[in-house]
Amino acid sequence: MSDMSNFKSEAISWLKTIFFAVIVSLLITNFVIVNASVPSASMENMIMTGDRLVAFRMSYLMDEPKRYDVVVFRFPDDPTHATLYVKRIIGLPGETVEIINGKVYIDGSLEPLADYYIKEPQAIEQDMKFTVPEGKYFMLGDNRNISQDSRYWNNKFVEEKEILGQVVFRYFPSFKIFERFSK
Repeated sequence: MSDMSNFKSEAISWLKTIFFAVIVSLLITNFVIVNASVPSASMENMIMTGDRLVAFRMSYLMDEPKRYDVVVFRFPDDPTHATLYVKRIIGLPGETVEIINGKVYIDGSLEPLADYYIKEPQAIEQDMKFTVPEGKYFMLGDNRNISQDSRYWNNKFVEEKEILGQVVFRYFPSFKIFERFSK
């Protein structure tokens, strides 16, 4: 066999490998994971500014999103659906979420949510009340005093189909697996 024939054979082998790797990569990023970057401090202390995260797209294939899940979703006020947000699910479909004196209550409960994950106590602001429509979710950031979340959006709720996946780990600047907080 000539050197040219060996070169062509080797080049074709490499091209096949690269093509296969690109196809597998596209399938994984479109159907299995979501890669997200966090540009703000709205989820501190769990997720810091600049963190790079992976969310699992198949999290809700056999299960419904649950309260306290941290998810990546399409921002409901972006008509292009290109902006991705990371927030925590607080209100579930059909529930009433009330924020009174900086505490979150669900369906008129006398006990506020156990929000042990928030960065600092939520500042007292005007009381708020939201009724979550069926098929939608109410989101809050963990750093509530600076988070732009469901409280302030024009479209207050995230449709279930816009939830792309549950955050499972951070890979930059260091690796960290996130546990599920749902009860």
